[in-house]
Amino acid sequence: MDDYLNLFVEETSFYNRIVLGTFLPESWWGPLPHWFQGWLRNYIGGVLLYFISGFLWCFYIYYLKRNVYLPKDAIPSNKAMLLQIGVAMKAMPWYCALPSLSEYMIESGWTKCFSRISDVGWLSYLIYVVVYLVIVEFGIYWMHRELHDIKPLYKYLHATHHIYNKQNTLSPFAGLAFHPLDGILQAVPHVVALFLLPVHFTTHIALLFIEAIWTANIHDCIHAKVWPVMGAGYHTIHHTTYLHNYGHYTIWMDWMFGTLRNPVEDEVKKM
Repeated sequence: MDDYLNLFVEETSFYNRIVLGTFLPESWWGPLPHWFQGWLRNYIGGVLLYFISGFLWCFYIYYLKRNVYLPKDAIPSNKAMLLQIGVAMKAMPWYCALPSLSEYMIESGWTKCFSRISDVGWLSYLIYVVVYLVIVEFGIYWMHRELHDIKPLYKYLHATHHIYNKQNTLSPFAGLAFHPLDGILQAVPHVVALFLLPVHFTTHIALLFIEAIWTANIHDCIHAKVWPVMGAGYHTIHHTTYLHNYGHYTIWMDWMFGTLRNPVEDEVKKM
């Protein structure tokens, strides 16, 4: 068992060498405890992913495609985006504690994680990924909904994110502009799933970081009309009504629990 768990340690150590070795002298991070190296790597990776994805997406939709996807009065000001960046950067060190904790639990053998796809086979791997995503979708839906329905949670945590409640206050940089505990709570289903079914370790880490790209995408106010994806058109309605579209990747949970509101139907009604 110890030999198998060492595969996880070797993998996280490999990621540490790639990220930390690229940006810092080894004499700075080499002596640090393994768990702290993991947190530092997640922090550097998270910050880079946030800024690279945010800037590239903003450059594309607000500059290269200016007035194509959004009318001029729907483009957020630089001041609004800088405020969102400030909130996200204050929270980022805390966000990175969650994947660091999940890595520690995986390396300690507390979860059902497996290291190699060959351990279960491709068919089982794909089934596990689908079930994992269903668990995450269900968990994030209800976590998000309760952050609205339980008034103290909304007042002291989620309201920080919902000050962005109009098209011209939303941008890709709003994707991680949460109270730190709010952001962590909404990502907790990713970790809970590790205890419920076998999950491929690398896939788990990748999906956690894909969250940062996804949240940037759903705050750009552009309705992509890719059914059944819970895209930015749906999420913009969530920010303006507070009562609909709590889902994450797809519309299924909102459809099942009666909170779905379709942006296309909204546009028809306005006309």
